[in-house]
Amino acid sequence: MSTGSCDTPVSVSMVEQLIIDDELDINDDDDELDDDVFINQDALQMNSYLTKQSDPDPALQMNRYFKQQSDPSPSTKSPVPIPVPESKAFFKLVKTTQFVKKWTKMAECPVPQKSTVNDELYSASIQKSTVNDELYSASIQSIPSTYTLTTRRRRLLDKKKLLQRIVWNPTGNYLHVWMGIVSLAVIYDVVMTIVRETYHQFNDVLFPLWLVLDYGADIVYLMDMGVQGTTSYLDQGLMVTNLNLLFSRYSKSKYFVLDILSILPTDLLYFVPEIGVIHTVVRINRLLRIHRLLQFLSRTESRTNFPNLFRVFQLILLISIIIHWNACFYFLISEGLGLGSDSWVYPALTDKDGINTEYANLSRQYLFSLYWSTLTLTTIGELPGPVRDAEYVFVIFDFLVGVIIFATIVGMVGGIITNMNMRRAEFQEKLDNLKQYMRYRRVGQVLQDRVIKCFDYQWTNNQTLNEEKILQSLPSKLQAEIAIHVHFETLRHVKIFKEFEAGLLEELVLKLKPQVFSPGDYVCRKGDVGKEMYIIKHGFLEVVGDDNTTVYATLTGGGYFGEISILNLSENGNRRTASVRSVGYSDLFCLSKLDLLESLEEYPQTKTLLEEWGNRKLVQDGTLEKGATNQDMSPTDSSSPNDKHESKMEQLEYNIEQLQIRFTRLLGEYNTSQMSLKRRVYALEKEAKTRA
Repeated sequence: MSTGSCDTPVSVSMVEQLIIDDELDINDDDDELDDDVFINQDALQMNSYLTKQSDPDPALQMNRYFKQQSDPSPSTKSPVPIPVPESKAFFKLVKTTQFVKKWTKMAECPVPQKSTVNDELYSASIQKSTVNDELYSASIQSIPSTYTLTTRRRRLLDKKKLLQRIVWNPTGNYLHVWMGIVSLAVIYDVVMTIVRETYHQFNDVLFPLWLVLDYGADIVYLMDMGVQGTTSYLDQGLMVTNLNLLFSRYSKSKYFVLDILSILPTDLLYFVPEIGVIHTVVRINRLLRIHRLLQFLSRTESRTNFPNLFRVFQLILLISIIIHWNACFYFLISEGLGLGSDSWVYPALTDKDGINTEYANLSRQYLFSLYWSTLTLTTIGELPGPVRDAEYVFVIFDFLVGVIIFATIVGMVGGIITNMNMRRAEFQEKLDNLKQYMRYRRVGQVLQDRVIKCFDYQWTNNQTLNEEKILQSLPSKLQAEIAIHVHFETLRHVKIFKEFEAGLLEELVLKLKPQVFSPGDYVCRKGDVGKEMYIIKHGFLEVVGDDNTTVYATLTGGGYFGEISILNLSENGNRRTASVRSVGYSDLFCLSKLDLLESLEEYPQTKTLLEEWGNRKLVQDGTLEKGATNQDMSPTDSSSPNDKHESKMEQLEYNIEQLQIRFTRLLGEYNTSQMSLKRRVYALEKEAKTRA
């Protein structure tokens, strides 16, 4: 609607008529409007006043109303306050006030025809708009009183959407990063709690920093409880995002109890004089968060592209933590028994004159203890033997732990090495079996060398993987997507497939079979009946003549040949018109005629296009005379569906007859053998009676 002065006035009767016409829509809006509606009394009075006026100019009506309100006179009777109804009339009144806004705006706009105005007003009136604080906009800014409509339902929906945004995806990257942050806090507590308890100098040097890190880790633990309580999970294949269900599930899990125990404010024991801030062992309950570290390591192992290397890292981390704690225990026991009291404990920190020795250095204390712990747990020995009973007990326990650690290291390292060399071992086993077979069958040495070189080429180019075996554990849909990702672009290079539908190409990519040809190998020879076509992935191939020396063309990656052979334009198939020879090692994709025909059963239009293209190709090559046509791509396809079913029934009857014949023959042989066995038993019984 264009702007400008208005030539045609708009009367109140228009609005009243629209209100009456819109009365049918009030019932539909009852469910959408909220109960908490507050309407300013002045606005209702103004609406009642305007609806009673007959002045066609809405601007004059507005001015008259405000003048009456600002300077009331005895002769002018102010509008009677309108009570707020509780039924549909109330909603009708709300709609009436909405129309005032549109009614006043029309006074400033040109209206070419009255019917057009009515149509536009009616179109605006039937819109299911929600009443809000912007009911009176800039067009009626002069009105001092407005009403406000707040919708509780909308606020609740907005809050619900906001809460749903904080739900964590259990397989998302954000959750994985957060678990990494929590794992760093756990590693800090695992390493520093025992160190600060053992070496008090270490605790005193940077005590403010330790407090910041301690309570920073506590804040991370508290936040992590909220993250765990808002992490979604799968229920019957659907992701649960209801916060009540998520918190309920987390509160009933075993990890919730561990998390609560891990954040208990045991730091308050610092205020006990007998304990003080030097004994950080009061924070030992923070180690109950170790399960988050284990979850992070497990999740990372499944995500990383180098799982074997990550397993080595996990092994080193575990052994380092055990050696670290054992070193701290050694120093604590030495301190309890008396530093320098015998040859087994840690040396004294001062000499006879009270001067600090080199062993009083903080770094020397930790490194000496770590060295002793490493030699003990790795069962290397070469350390002073224990003297006291407590020392013997500790050393025996360390040796037992060391044996377990040594066995764990050997087992895990052996498993990692085995996994790393699994492919090589399988490849070598196949090659050894093939060598043994060729020697047993007395294959020529030249051919053996070609076979071995072909195997080496496949290993060098990572072509020894059995793709079908690897992908068979995946759902069919994922198998198709992977195959499309690998072969789709290659198949697009084939000219006859460019017009194929995407669904047909998806079926064809699953039927492509990779093949490798060595230098000098003939992919096909002239005169052979072609049953497949080839698509070149890598390598060079030559199209040679009858003398095997004349080269007609050279095919490279993205090329294809043998496409006519899969069209089956004659009953005996199509003969190869030339020989194709591999120059070097060539990687090809093979597509058989049977696979193509099977895929084309559901695409008859594409099948017809292929027939026409094949006939044109043969006419151009002179193989097919002009005017000759191919009825179909296979002899059986020309028959009607009834003929196909009849042929299948005849074949089935023939197979049943053959089975009956074989069964009758077997039954006769069985009866004959039974009779022979009975005669033999009878003869043996008679012979036994005669001897008796």
